[in-house]
Amino acid sequence: MATLWSRLNDVAGLVATPLVPSHYLAILNPLWATHTLEGRVEQTRDETNDTRTLTLRPGRNWRRHLPGQHVRVGVAIDGRRVVRTYSISSSPDRDDGKITITVKAKGPASTFLARNVSPGQYVSLSRPEGDFVLSEAPRQLFVTAGSGITPVMSMLRTFELRGSMPDVAHVHYAPTDRDVIFGDELRRITDRYPAYKLSVIQTRERGHFNPGHLPADWEARRFFACGPEALLEQLPPGATIERYHAKRAAIPRDARGGKVHLRMSGLEVGADAQTPLLVVAERAGVAAAHGCRMGICHTCDVTMQSGCVRDLRTGELVTEPGTRIQPCVCAAAGDVALDL
Repeated sequence: MATLWSRLNDVAGLVATPLVPSHYLAILNPLWATHTLEGRVEQTRDETNDTRTLTLRPGRNWRRHLPGQHVRVGVAIDGRRVVRTYSISSSPDRDDGKITITVKAKGPASTFLARNVSPGQYVSLSRPEGDFVLSEAPRQLFVTAGSGITPVMSMLRTFELRGSMPDVAHVHYAPTDRDVIFGDELRRITDRYPAYKLSVIQTRERGHFNPGHLPADWEARRFFACGPEALLEQLPPGATIERYHAKRAAIPRDARGGKVHLRMSGLEVGADAQTPLLVVAERAGVAAAHGCRMGICHTCDVTMQSGCVRDLRTGELVTEPGTRIQPCVCAAAGDVALDL
């Protein structure tokens, strides 16, 4: 049957040229398409005053995620497709084929998703990505802050669905108790599983991280951490870390930017030595392709025709014409011409 369907699909493809059958299926139902991947918003639920969970039904191209992985989500805002990366907060073991992302209303794209998207709408999806994934270690430590709890929530929900909770110590930071995302669910897990020990640090009262917040046996535990850079920089070594943004190297004080020639758009704009070239292009009105905005997915890669850029993660200069660079993590280091 699979071979017969493949042959029929090939024949239909010839008849449908230059489109393929998947394009026509997408007209009937975007979730049936195989040339692209979309998700339909099935439900929304407020977690806190500024955070909302979106339940999505992915299309046929979806691949089962690992607990802790993330996905790129695209949405049209004022006629432009904007893509951002979010951790999947649901377990892959749920039996309805749906996934959830939990979005904090911060920045234009995330605010739009958290405030304006409603059931029945569609968003574009990537396949799941990332190495921050569930471990089977018998003793684990989670340190999270704010929305950094979302990939860990996927892990905790997976432990729950499998009915096997390891020895987990979880330290979470939030301004107040009302700001704890998934707060009610975390308390329920605490009541149900004595092996799960949650410590919520309310930062307005107790301040931010200090080593005394960690359990005494933290070095003997498999250590995961996700949150803002200010937290991650203070952690002792040994943690598997998930960052919101790429970690940046120190940039020399005398570093200078330059003029950025966007060749394909016919624009020339000024740029400083700190702003990623992707942001420079977007501010100039160029709808550049992008995905993770962290130098991971390579969706934004472009050719540097001439000039010099600095990799903001390492501080190293790139000067060779014809080099493919990542504008989401590179800044101007003098004049530069890009195929954008």
